[in-house]
Amino acid sequence: MTDFATLTLDGKTYNLPVIVGSEGEKAIDIRSLRQETGHITFDPGFANTGSCQSAITFMDGEKGILRYRGYPIEQLAEKSTFVETAYLLINGNLPDRSALTRKSVMLNDFSLLHEDMKAFYQNFPSKAHPMGILSAMLNALRSFYPELIDLEEDLNQTFLRLISKVRTMAAMAYKISRGHATVYPRSDYSYCANFLHMMFDNPVIPYQMKDDLVQALNVFWILHADHEQNCSTAAVRVVGSGKVNLYAALSAGISALWGPLHGGANQAVIQMLESMHREGFTPAQVIEKAKDKDDPFRLMGFGHRVYKTYDPRAKIMKKMCDKVLAILNIKDPLLDIAMGLEEAALNDTYFQDKNLYPNVDFYSGIVLRAMGIPTNMFTVMFAIGRLPGWIAQWREDALDPNQRISRPRQVYTGETIRDYIPIGDRK
Repeated sequence: MTDFATLTLDGKTYNLPVIVGSEGEKAIDIRSLRQETGHITFDPGFANTGSCQSAITFMDGEKGILRYRGYPIEQLAEKSTFVETAYLLINGNLPDRSALTRKSVMLNDFSLLHEDMKAFYQNFPSKAHPMGILSAMLNALRSFYPELIDLEEDLNQTFLRLISKVRTMAAMAYKISRGHATVYPRSDYSYCANFLHMMFDNPVIPYQMKDDLVQALNVFWILHADHEQNCSTAAVRVVGSGKVNLYAALSAGISALWGPLHGGANQAVIQMLESMHREGFTPAQVIEKAKDKDDPFRLMGFGHRVYKTYDPRAKIMKKMCDKVLAILNIKDPLLDIAMGLEEAALNDTYFQDKNLYPNVDFYSGIVLRAMGIPTNMFTVMFAIGRLPGWIAQWREDALDPNQRISRPRQVYTGETIRDYIPIGDRK
């Protein structure tokens, strides 16, 4: 039996159906609201608006829960690989050994880029941001691989091609930006190992692969693979709802991720630490600045829009951060400042009362810096990890018979009707 929420407007009563999700989440179905009442809802930022029904990712911000297709993020980070997690998100279930092997082989087969694409990279300005390049190049990729028909096998090949090539594209952008020769992937390396190889190997100093860093990259990408209806995922769904090609929808997701309030937050953490180091601020002084309502300073890497307790991804990334720093034994003043800032914040009652814990961006920025990833590549790293989630969300939206083109309403606050005045009569 369907439950209803009762709405009374102008003396009339309306019954709005209540939808209940598999985890007990409840939503009031307002699809007929405007037609029946003439009213719309007003919800800036869509913080209280459900735009879709999804079976991909479950989050509970109050309890600190994150699950992909029902699997706790803690178990996936400990036991899975990024490739296996990507398969899970896109296909709905974990692969068996033969399926995973087959997909891994295909990822290697698809990893090369058409040589003509190098010309695009070499014509970007030298100071072009890697995220802008990646967004443009992902759109350009469709020119080389335009086929995308409705057969499931062809869709899966397109998904694999994208996941494979975006890693190569990111590494190529880095190499070209430094004036270095591009490095080709190796068939004997895993997905994550190949990325590190393409980023850091060179003829003069061959890159020494470390299994612990490969694991750290696996964990980083697993933690970022999907996160429900966030800004960039919503952008992919909104753009995709217009039935544009997949490449264009994903390019929109990359552009949305670029901002400092979303995917650029881990880069903003490092920039904040650089500013602290440059200006000589101690962690205690920064904590006091953050608590001062009259100070425009904003503390990056703490708190979260959804999580009202410790971000479950942050707990996992903290362990990986401690492990990576211990292995590499790096002497870096920014990392020392970061650890001091973490300790000061965790022991401050104001931060405890406000649930302002270090989030995943705080620790991931530290890990990426320690691994040698340039700061302007941080958001690109996020984008590579988020690609399977975007693809899964796009696919789910495209296959949903109830989905319509996204078209939000507004509350108009401009001028009411007025007559046109000829230019000679205007004062």
